[in-house]
Amino acid sequence: MATQLLRKVWGTVLARAGAPRDPESGSSSSSSSASSPRRRGPTAAAAEYGSLGALDAVATDVLAQILRLLGPADAARSSAVCRAWRHLASDNALWAFFLSLGPEPWDLVVFAETHLASGPAVPRSVYYSSSAARVPPQLSFKHIYGQRALVPGSIVVDGGSGYCKYGWSKYAAPSGRCATFLEFGNIESPMYARLRHFFSTIYTRMHVKPSARPIVVVLPLCHPDDTESARASRKQYKETLYSVLFDMNVPAVCAVDQALLALYAARRTSGIVVNIGFNATSVVPIFQGRVMHEIGIETVGQGALKLTGFLKELMQRRNISFESLYTVRTIKEKICYVAADYEAELCKDTQASCEVDGEGWFTLAEERFKMAEILFQPHMGGVVAMGLHKAVSLCMDHCYNAEVLGDHSWFKTVVLAGGSSCLPGLPERLEKELHNLLPAYISEGIRVLPPPFGTDTAWFGAKMIGTVSTFPDAWCVNKKQFRQKSRRSGPSLVNAWQ
Repeated sequence: MATQLLRKVWGTVLARAGAPRDPESGSSSSSSSASSPRRRGPTAAAAEYGSLGALDAVATDVLAQILRLLGPADAARSSAVCRAWRHLASDNALWAFFLSLGPEPWDLVVFAETHLASGPAVPRSVYYSSSAARVPPQLSFKHIYGQRALVPGSIVVDGGSGYCKYGWSKYAAPSGRCATFLEFGNIESPMYARLRHFFSTIYTRMHVKPSARPIVVVLPLCHPDDTESARASRKQYKETLYSVLFDMNVPAVCAVDQALLALYAARRTSGIVVNIGFNATSVVPIFQGRVMHEIGIETVGQGALKLTGFLKELMQRRNISFESLYTVRTIKEKICYVAADYEAELCKDTQASCEVDGEGWFTLAEERFKMAEILFQPHMGGVVAMGLHKAVSLCMDHCYNAEVLGDHSWFKTVVLAGGSSCLPGLPERLEKELHNLLPAYISEGIRVLPPPFGTDTAWFGAKMIGTVSTFPDAWCVNKKQFRQKSRRSGPSLVNAWQ
């Protein structure tokens, strides 16, 4: 009631001051007039030096609180009252407060507007001096607030390697899940037909026309090395994806690698992403928003499917009956974990139980941590592969020797991604193993971070892009751009957005 009365009084004050509508915030006077001199009429000139009478004696911090209570529309209109009010109503702290009330976490908003507003990293030589590093400009949160309000909601599709997540960029979480587009439809059919079938199904399930909104597509990491054939395969895959979506009349497309989006979700642009996928695990070095194929991506030939299969084998050894592999996966997600010290864990009482809908209760003991131990000791599951810690340490060694920018710290943040990377204890165990395996000059300062948003981490990274104030202009490709680039003989469109 008090706020409604305050708004009514404030509306009268602003009406007397002749406050115009603000094109920047979509409701009232723009702060840009403070920095853009222009010819003004008598009313505007009066407002420049006008007075609010008794309100002029009110302390600035009290007026700031009043603006917070009134909300962004009236706060923006207040900038037309006079010069002093223009500064007060354009204050960064005020608009930071309004942004913090929105659906996006405040720290993600700041990260996105600081590091992602300029668009994706373009291919460039990374062996240059540190003086070339970008320094972000001072942010205007009032401008950002207005621009983010104008950004159209986009469809976000995380293709994944196990199953796909899809939904709206302005929603808090994915709205649906289905099979990944890598395995959707007839696997013998051409990639174009499979992708067309997949996206048609997504649009049907979301009850939206393809032409209605831009789309952000999360790409699983395929052909990870930097050979000529791998580059050609990545190029062909992306061009097929663009062709399918533009043939379906999608207005704009943004396609970004899964590992890169997981890194963004962790509020980083440089680091190593360990993505435990469905069939394999990838260790991906990323520098300033670019996957470093030339340094090398390590691939371990086991993923979530192998972990679930090994738990199934352990349960069968104890004559624990179950109906399906889904039951085993559910048990894995509920009570399994990674041991900090495998040998010490064998001496403990680790028994625990969980309930699976429709099948009752299951009780496991050492199977709970033996299942995940094959990540570090693959031979336990009959797999001939490199341990996860050895693959990450090898990647770090390559990053160190590459001497990117002469900086030996950019790769020391490791971000976990993928459903199985959510296993409790994995970040701590991997960090411990890396410190034991690597020399001190490399291992010092290493941090292993859990998936910031669990199994939906890459989807949230894509959501950040879909809501940044410069989207879709900075991040998307439209049909005209794609056709023009495709007809040229120079570098293809795909290379420009890798």
